[in-house]
Amino acid sequence: MATITQSMPFQSTRERSIPWYLWCGALAITSSTLGGQWDVSWHRSIGRDTFWTPAHIAIYMCGVLAGIACGYLIFYTTIARPPQFVASSVKVMGFRAPLGAFVAAWGGVAMLTSAPFDNWWHNAYGLDVKIVSPPHTLLMLGIVAVKFGTLFLILAAMNRAATASDEYRNLQRLLLYVGGILLMFVMFFNMEYTWDVLLHTTEPYTAMAISVPVCFAAIWKASRNRWSSTWMAIIYSAALIALILILPLFSAEPKLGPVFQPVTHFIPPKFPILLIVPAILLDLLWSRIGEGNKLIAALAAGPLFVLSLIAVEWPFANFLMTKAAENRFFGTGYHDYGTPSWSADVMRRFIDPVHGAALWQPLALAALYAVLSAWLGLSLGNWMRTIKR
Repeated sequence: MATITQSMPFQSTRERSIPWYLWCGALAITSSTLGGQWDVSWHRSIGRDTFWTPAHIAIYMCGVLAGIACGYLIFYTTIARPPQFVASSVKVMGFRAPLGAFVAAWGGVAMLTSAPFDNWWHNAYGLDVKIVSPPHTLLMLGIVAVKFGTLFLILAAMNRAATASDEYRNLQRLLLYVGGILLMFVMFFNMEYTWDVLLHTTEPYTAMAISVPVCFAAIWKASRNRWSSTWMAIIYSAALIALILILPLFSAEPKLGPVFQPVTHFIPPKFPILLIVPAILLDLLWSRIGEGNKLIAALAAGPLFVLSLIAVEWPFANFLMTKAAENRFFGTGYHDYGTPSWSADVMRRFIDPVHGAALWQPLALAALYAVLSAWLGLSLGNWMRTIKR
């Protein structure tokens, strides 16, 4: 077991640095996440003019970078068989490498396989389609695999390191960053349900209750950082706000019709959901409960997440409908070229708002979903703490 705790090659004996392939994995998932946001902006501003857009290239660079990092790990470990690599590896079909390398490698292959499938799909069924389509689903699964593969690689290195070492703290920071990127990806997949004009219905809160607590809980448990959920929410919020401020600086012109809005620059994403509030409260709750019964932690976390989220997002959504939010920071004045002037998004009014029992009954069910999501995340986080290969 002593060999498992040895540092990887290219690491300083005085202060162990993060191996290059972990940085490559982090760059890969950053590229796909930001590229996905850029691609949506491209579709909203220009339309789909060619497969070879910079946004598409940024997305698929994730698969290329994952292939470089994981190919190195798999072939170097299998052929050269360095003791420190072999001791922290698993065997799959005759090849040896850390578990995360095999997961991320599969994801890279899936991503690159989806590329021609996506191009054919658009040519067969339309130039501009929804986010959720078969080729996009395969692409999303590939990106998820790369993200989790990178996550497993970081966790394995962190779990092998001494908890008081600089190496451990550096890996913990990288893990929190990857967790924030993972939260961005989850919210990207929720985009069609969390549009600001839908925030006075129950569907956005149900979607987030299912998908967000599992991320917060898993990274909180695995990272052993009491403010992990808060850091994830900060990274998610800061990245989206940066995109809102940066994307409109670049010119764009619609190439498809009909054109209802005079678009002259890239349309940024919607303002981020205020996940920072439930994130802080969940960190405080779980730190108070400690490493005890995860069922109690999940039972308390579910209602806390839903109630705190709706308590801040519901009135904030009212603000987003006002003229005061039509500025460069909140960005509610930007509209897709294909959005008619009589649409709810342009007129800044909620779609089918709900009140009373029609609101609280579904939210009670959403709280139950959040309990299950948090319990699953805490269970997953416990397992992630055991990863050393």
